[in-house]
Amino acid sequence: MNKKIEKDIGNNIRKIRESIGMTQDVLSAKLQLMGCDITRSAVAKIEVGQRHLYPDEIILIKEILNTDFDTIFYGSKER
Repeated sequence: MNKKIEKDIGNNIRKIRESIGMTQDVLSAKLQLMGCDITRSAVAKIEVGQRHLYPDEIILIKEILNTDFDTIFYGSKER
């Protein structure tokens, strides 16, 4: 995958997470409860584009953050 795209998607996830006041710890805990074995450290790496995202992770993150795929992939329309 393209590094810039990975970094942009990670940054979008971070912005969404922070906008609802959720910590990386809480996001990783919710992912774990939904069957996704992921640590807070892995979430941090995703957010800075240092770790690949798997499709099942993207789907769960979308559900947990109560957002849509466009916002995860392309960011907020309020730029």
